[in-house]
Order: sequence, then C-alpha cells, then structure tokens
Amino acid sequence: MMIAKSIKGKSTEVISSALAESMTDGFKPTLAIVFISIKQDREAVCKLLDEKGIQLFGATTAGEFINGEIEKESIVIMLLDMNPAYFKIEFLETSTEASLEDAKKLGIVGKEIFTNPAYIIATGGIYIDGDKIIEGIIQGFGKPAADREVTVFGGMAGDDLIAEKPIVFTNGKNKDNAIIALIIDEDKIDVRGIATCGWTAVGTAKTVTKSEGNIVYTIDDKPALDMLMKYLGVDVKQDEDKGIVTFQNAWYYPLQLERDNGDTVIRATRFANNEDRSLICTGSVPQGSKIKFSLPPEFDSIETVVAECASIKDNAQQQAEALIMFSCVSRHLSFGALMKEEIDQVQKIWNAPMAGFFTYGEYGKSKIGTNEFHNNACCVVALKEK
Repeated sequence: MMIAKSIKGKSTEVISSALAESMTDGFKPTLAIVFISIKQDREAVCKLLDEKGIQLFGATTAGEFINGEIEKESIVIMLLDMNPAYFKIEFLETSTEASLEDAKKLGIVGKEIFTNPAYIIATGGIYIDGDKIIEGIIQGFGKPAADREVTVFGGMAGDDLIAEKPIVFTNGKNKDNAIIALIIDEDKIDVRGIATCGWTAVGTAKTVTKSEGNIVYTIDDKPALDMLMKYLGVDVKQDEDKGIVTFQNAWYYPLQLERDNGDTVIRATRFANNEDRSLICTGSVPQGSKIKFSLPPEFDSIETVVAECASIKDNAQQQAEALIMFSCVSRHLSFGALMKEEIDQVQKIWNAPMAGFFTYGEYGKSKIGTNEFHNNACCVVALKEK
C-alpha cells in the first residue's frame, strides 16, 4: 500500500518543519508533487526536498489548495512513498513552435519505460498550445494495446494571474517554456481521473469561418471580437499603445467548441487583438468548427462536476490513496467562496489526502474518455497502488 501525506506552508521554514513531522513515524517519501506560488522561495524548497533524496514534480500556481482548504501565495506538497521503480520524471524544455515534437518524445519515452504508462503533466509558459501537447504525447505513444487512449492528466502552471512566466520544475531544473511529466506504471498504480466543467452554453451554434491554430479571426464571417462583445454584452479594455490586449473577462465568457464525437471542449479567450479584431484562445479552434458562447456558471455547475467526478469510481467501496486536482483559475474567479464547496465535495468522494492548484489550462480525459486540452475545467486524478 502506498502512503500519501499532504503538507502546506507560507515559508520554507514551515515546510521544513511539516516535512520533518511527516517523517517521524518512519514515513519515507520518494516523490513530492509541489505546487507553489511564484512569490515563494522555490529554490529553497527544492533544495530542502532534494537533500532528502525526494524526486520533484513541480509547478507554479495561480492559487493552491490542500485537503479542502484554499491557499494563496503559499506552498502545498503531496508526499508519496511510491516505489521508485513505478515512476519516472521527465523534464523537457520546449517552445511554442517545438511543443508538438517535444511532446512526442514524452509519448515515446513512456512506452519505452513501461508497457502501460500514465502521464501526469504540467506545462510552463504562456503561449504553449495545450492541444499540441496532448496531440504530441498521443502521436509519440502510438496506439495503446487496449482499445482506449493513453492516460494523460495535468495542468498549465500559473503565476498568480500576472500572465508572464509560469514555471515548471524538478530536481536541478526549472523553466517557463517547458514540460514536466510524471510517468507512472499503470500496471502497478491505478491512475484514474476526469476533466469536467459544468459551464452552460447560450444561444445557437455559430461557425468559425476563419482561424489559424488558437487565433479565431471570424465567426459567421464577422470579426470574432465584435461578435463576442455584441452577443455577450461585454467590453474589452482598449489600450491605444497595444494591438494585443489581455481580455480581462475571458475566463467568464469562454467559447464552447463542439467536437465531431459530440463532446464539448471549453476554449478561454485570453487575449484580444484590437487591430484585426481577433480572439487569441488558450487552445486550438479549428476553422469550420461549431462554437457557442458561454455565460458565467451558477451553483448547479458545481453539482455537475461533483457527479461526474464520482462517476469514475467503479463502486462505493473503491478508495484512493492520493488525490491530485488541477482546477482552472476561472472557476475560482467565478465561484469565489463557493469554490471551497466544490473542492470539499470532490475530496469527500474518496476521502484521501489531496493537493492541487489553480491552473491556466487543464489536460485530461473527458467523460466520454477522450484526451483533451481544456479551459475552465476541474481535473481530478486518483492514485492507488494495485
């Protein structure tokens, strides 16, 4: 049986004490999943864990949470005594242009190490296209032995909503434009999860008539920014000196992208271009695809998310030994104090130690089992030694 313990602190000193306390009963963690504010001393925390011989999987955040409690500008760590033969951490520097090819390398490496690898990933930087990361891992891995997609879950690192330099890190390495992957042997560790959203679409489906990658130029042959402002009654803060501006309300009014398989994926419109009136999204929006606009969610979307998270348990008795959660910062911004309710209820499904953070995007299987890059989603991963 794998043991998991979660610790938190507002300083390296507090983390040092909590780590020491966690080990007084003979607990010997081999792996630390670290979610940390950019305002904290990341190097000192890494040094502390490194000196204990603990392998690191880390990301900076837009807020943290642990065992139902939401933190701000803090450090939360999930400590696991997972057998080192059951996992491997890979760290790759990348770029917007190279992210597909670099993600392919992860798919190839995972298959070389384990027959049935599962991936928990985090990506740094602001301009990495999350769709390319998912696509690359799947391409590199090839077709799994079983008739299902390879398991991929994770999140985009944050930087306390500054939107400049989210960082991922491991022992001796840290970078903004990088991918970190915790590759787990699924023959030894049960890795199950889901990415779910609950945002409600409004209006009729519209067609993306011109797009390139994650830039949407026109919707129904009209400038995308003008369409969004008209239909949702929102404005984009104009800045005379800048062509591209941050769309402050982006998280509240995402696009809902309809897939051919009937699934829906959220695309947040993070930036707007004042000059060509385009929307710059956090993931690809293919030309010709159907989209709907969204309004900010209501409380029933929390109930939807909790119900979908519960659906991945095979039975009521099934337990997890650790929970990792990647929740879009938009959920926190939209729900405010109610966000604690969602985190609480998700944890109670398994009643296991939990650590998580508020992300700039999420990776994971939707309820129909397809790997996607998401926005505005809650992604929960349950781990249990077999």
